[in-house]
Amino acid sequence: MSVNLKPPADVTQILRDWSGGDDNASARLMPLVYEELRRLARNYLRRERSDHTLQATALVHEAYVRLVDARNVDWQGRAHFFRTAAKLMRRILVHHARAHNAAKRGGLEQKLSLDEARAVPCETVVDLVALDGVLESFAETYPRKSEVVELKFFGGLATKEISEVLQVSEKTVLRDWSFAKLWLHNALRDGS
Repeated sequence: MSVNLKPPADVTQILRDWSGGDDNASARLMPLVYEELRRLARNYLRRERSDHTLQATALVHEAYVRLVDARNVDWQGRAHFFRTAAKLMRRILVHHARAHNAAKRGGLEQKLSLDEARAVPCETVVDLVALDGVLESFAETYPRKSEVVELKFFGGLATKEISEVLQVSEKTVLRDWSFAKLWLHNALRDGS
């Protein structure tokens, strides 16, 4: 699956126009990046709990509104835009997860008997709030490796696509991903 739905030069030029103060640039940009943003959003939501109330379209629109509201951003190109969009989507989902967790602590969750709980299928769902916390710590020490995690785990990009976005070799992406998985696994295990 390729992330190049439109020529990168077109997107990059519009981003430069936007950085230069062109008020219409964000409206011209949306049709060029919408499908790719939806793909990012679907990849994020695929890892969420099955009863998640936020839809991919709503996540894209919320992220885009925040991107458009960002002032004085010096867009460095297409890759910078999509990295920023991916991080915004993650923040939106983390905020949503924290609100959901607060509602659970407030007593909105229904209690199940032991027999009812046995009937509920077990599924492995990543605790997004916990993952966000360890990713923040990881990013302080390993910024590029954390971008690999962001783009692979949340963005669903392939190794080749990540190497293009980050402008590193595919071997570097694979090494970063292996290191990050081990580090994050240990951090999440130690934090539980």
